[in-house]
Amino acid sequence: MRTGGSIVMLQVAFAGTFSATLEPPVRARLATPCDVIVGDEIGIVSRLSDVDVLVTLVFTREMGAAAKRLKLVQVPGAGLDRIDRSALPAGASLANVYGHEIGIAEYVLGAMLTLTRGFARIDAALRRGAWESQWGVGAPPPAPWPELAGKTLGILGYGRIGQALARRARAFDMNVCAIRRDVTRSAADALAFLGGPDALDEVLRRADYLAITLSLNDSTRGLLGGHELSLMKPTAVLVNVARAEIVDEDALYRALADKRLAGAALDVWYRYPQAAGPTLPARQPFHELANVLMTPHVSGWTEGMLEARATLIAENIPRTARGEPPLNLIR
Repeated sequence: MRTGGSIVMLQVAFAGTFSATLEPPVRARLATPCDVIVGDEIGIVSRLSDVDVLVTLVFTREMGAAAKRLKLVQVPGAGLDRIDRSALPAGASLANVYGHEIGIAEYVLGAMLTLTRGFARIDAALRRGAWESQWGVGAPPPAPWPELAGKTLGILGYGRIGQALARRARAFDMNVCAIRRDVTRSAADALAFLGGPDALDEVLRRADYLAITLSLNDSTRGLLGGHELSLMKPTAVLVNVARAEIVDEDALYRALADKRLAGAALDVWYRYPQAAGPTLPARQPFHELANVLMTPHVSGWTEGMLEARATLIAENIPRTARGEPPLNLIR
């Protein structure tokens, strides 16, 4: 923090590509004057000595040692699995943001429809002139598609994303089952079933579609392995929009390759790019499986998400200047 005349100016750093994306809309919303630094997560460490607010998805011991004046670590996402909380300087607050639940809920439903109805396959076929439908000539019509109506959607993690998804799934006349740590519920939930972590097996057995919306922590890492996946119906579809590490990579690949699961939509991965150029997102060759929809962690990348996150971060900066606790305070 520095003083310009009578104005106290915070120093705000945006570390990493995603954080840098939010810098222009955050700055546009700020009425409080501040100095802004933008850089990658490694290069910015040497510039953190006078920083008051650090916007970052990653917080390391090196950052903590360099940022002695830090008042707020503002995570520009919901996940905290890359934040080393033990490295936070004394007196520094930690906050995160949401705003992605609508986009992710819409993605899940779109992925369910895409996989169930085989849109990619029949689009490619029709571009070749092949009519895989009741209108084709010289071949029997394909089996009719299942409908979402009447099917059961299992949701692992009934927080903001899970609740947004449940509301939309009910509009499709689906039955919704969910698990979360806190099993209290309101009448507005209108779920077919809501249980705690010990009800995982029951939800897996019931689900025609399974959406994973849990946060990654010690209790959820590797939550779904070979045994858990074997409980699911062979006609079931899995959609992971949380973190890849919640599902064992080898077990998931085997279940999909052996058709013990009908399909999966995977938006989160076991590998991410470290440099420019192609990066396959997993050790196992999911890209070779026709029953897998692969997307590069974009389910929440929407206009509404960016708007909501920029607005909240822009509010937390002047709150920090005034000595007030940030919105979405974690610690």
